[in-house]
Amino acid sequence: MSISKKGLLAGVATATVALVATFVAPAAYAGTSAAACANVGSGYAVQKGKTVEVFTSVVGDELTRYAAASADFTACTGIKINWNGSDQFEAQLPVRVAGGTAPDLALVPQPGLIAQMVATGKAVPAPAAVVNNINRYWSKSWRNLGSVNGTFYAAPNSANLKSLVWYSPKQFAKYGYTVPTTWAQMFTQSDKMAAAGQTAWCGGIGSGGATGWPATDWLEEVVVREAGATVYNNWISHKVKFSDAPIIHAMNTVWNWMGNSKYVGTVSTIATTSFQDAVTGIPSGKCMQLQQASFIAASLPAGSVVSPTGDAWVYYLPGINPAVTTPVEGGGEFYLAFNSNAATREAQTYFSTPQWAISRIKAAGANGGWLSANSGVPASTYSNPLDALSAKYLADPHSTFVFDASDAMPAAIGNGAEWTGFTDWFANGTPVKTVAARIDAAWPSSSN
Repeated sequence: MSISKKGLLAGVATATVALVATFVAPAAYAGTSAAACANVGSGYAVQKGKTVEVFTSVVGDELTRYAAASADFTACTGIKINWNGSDQFEAQLPVRVAGGTAPDLALVPQPGLIAQMVATGKAVPAPAAVVNNINRYWSKSWRNLGSVNGTFYAAPNSANLKSLVWYSPKQFAKYGYTVPTTWAQMFTQSDKMAAAGQTAWCGGIGSGGATGWPATDWLEEVVVREAGATVYNNWISHKVKFSDAPIIHAMNTVWNWMGNSKYVGTVSTIATTSFQDAVTGIPSGKCMQLQQASFIAASLPAGSVVSPTGDAWVYYLPGINPAVTTPVEGGGEFYLAFNSNAATREAQTYFSTPQWAISRIKAAGANGGWLSANSGVPASTYSNPLDALSAKYLADPHSTFVFDASDAMPAAIGNGAEWTGFTDWFANGTPVKTVAARIDAAWPSSSN
């Protein structure tokens, strides 16, 4: 997983010195080549002595797991995978490409960076075998994220899901609540919670210098659910402005939800409550629901059982507009090639298969934490039930998947004007149209 702003918010500190780690998948595997090929799949050419560099933002133990997961491919084909990780990836990749030292493959965490690299003329379209796998195993939304001007370049790798609501199955059972499957049901039940004197929704957007970011996720979830992917993606590029009707409507929906004192109590405290602390009231019933990604499980009180019958669990945040099928917000990375060498194409093809995803999921171990939107991965592959539930929505071929908008917007907006504007919104009740106008005014002129 790339160290994006959302990664930082989950407790990862920004490094002041570049972290670089390189691992090469071993040439030998604890088994026979035939066994390795059975795990990898058929159709790959043996190219002993060839090495493919994969440049990535992944470092540390995660990079070690990548090397372990690709060992079968090396044992089967003879192609060594050099996993080269750096926490300065986003800055270094353009420099390497411009300087003529581009990697064979780059594991790119932002669709915008894919387009930037394609514009250099150095990136190459994906081979037919990769395109065939994408058409077979991924939804149209995922295919579009790896395409530039109608040409497919980059196959997805991992994925993460943000469209979750945390709740306590024990508390729901105690009060006779059920998991809602529609937006209307969710708020009918929230009204019942409020009438019973309960805090229907937890909220916290505090995150040090990044305070405000959880509210950007709330808005993103509503924009895609109300207006669909086309409006959502045009919003990222500022073809649709914050002050335009679809975004204003979505902001009002968010305010009637998370800015509603009936549901959250004193609204201003959301701005001063850390996003980690927001989930701590779920097991006890101090508050009943929280919209947040799966990583927030790490902030639950010690000893909390995360399961469908335990202290904390999740349900999918329901849709709003029936015309938008299974809206899903999340993130991920994509394999982008910078040459058409035979070994690069073989590796690129393998990384687009269910076999690769299965190997990488198994390398994550019992605690899980690595997901794929590849629909060819059996649900039984996931040992962690939370991962299995998340993958169900990520791999749905009919889902409307959108990339985290604030991560894709210019930094001056996505981790600047939005954060400060939304903090002011919740702290002081600043009117929606005022907040929207301020953000539009801060948009860099070169990005309009």
